[in-house]
Amino acid sequence: MPALSNPLLQKWFNAFMRLSHRALTPWVQHASDIRLPLRGECRAGQVYLVGAGSGDAELLTLKAARLLMQADAVVYDRLVGDDVLALIPSGSERYYVGKARGHHSVPQAEIGELMVKLAREGKSVVRLKGGDPAVFARMGEELDVLAAAEIPAAIVPGITAASAAAACMGIPLTDRGHAQQLRFVTAQLCREDGTPDWSSLARKDETLVFYMGLSKVSAICHGLRQAGLPDEWPIMLVANASQREQQSLVGSLADMPERLAATPLPSPCLIVVGSVVQRVATTPASLATNFSSAQQTTP
Repeated sequence: MPALSNPLLQKWFNAFMRLSHRALTPWVQHASDIRLPLRGECRAGQVYLVGAGSGDAELLTLKAARLLMQADAVVYDRLVGDDVLALIPSGSERYYVGKARGHHSVPQAEIGELMVKLAREGKSVVRLKGGDPAVFARMGEELDVLAAAEIPAAIVPGITAASAAAACMGIPLTDRGHAQQLRFVTAQLCREDGTPDWSSLARKDETLVFYMGLSKVSAICHGLRQAGLPDEWPIMLVANASQREQQSLVGSLADMPERLAATPLPSPCLIVVGSVVQRVATTPASLATNFSSAQQTTP
């Protein structure tokens, strides 16, 4: 017969476990007491090009959060969320240089001049950009300006909108049953002859993600259909990914322009094209990270 089947021994064992727990409690570190190791400094005279992620402050990298709390000055864009800006101490200098479609509050050249000026004043500077600073965010231009002025710079990546949108909709950007390739495309055609090569984009084994393309949805759908993708090919629009204002539309290349006209979405809006979008309809709601206030329309 096992020893613990004896009622007396069981009683002594339970008492021993309670005493042990009380004795060891002071030595056990609770989750609320854990402090993550945020080491490093925000150096004077240096500019940090920091990705603010998709707007949800909890999706910031630890390094980005640390630099925001340490910097003397923060130069930030329009798409940086309020919760992220709340991490900046009240004593730090703030410079808003946001851009909206059709209106640039501060020309790009002046943004560069501002960063150089602040760094030369001996201040540590965070250049805060929505998403990832290296994905369609003019980081190259700003690095060139800093290099010409001999200002040291560092890059801190952030979660780009494509990753945030897919995660919030509960789908992968790639899936071996759907896509073997992933391509990011800017829908803002800056060159006069900048029409995309639709034939190279119209692939069934690829996921396409168009940035800054809300006003070009009809052109994108038309171009891909003309290049050979079927009318029923899936497309998804996600606005304000990972934020409380998140909204989405899911449909096909044939019907998405009409859907968008009936249910307009705000900017910024990401466009995902590919068979992986079909998983939206089959993904359990518990796996998606949509906020309860998010609006979603599916076929």
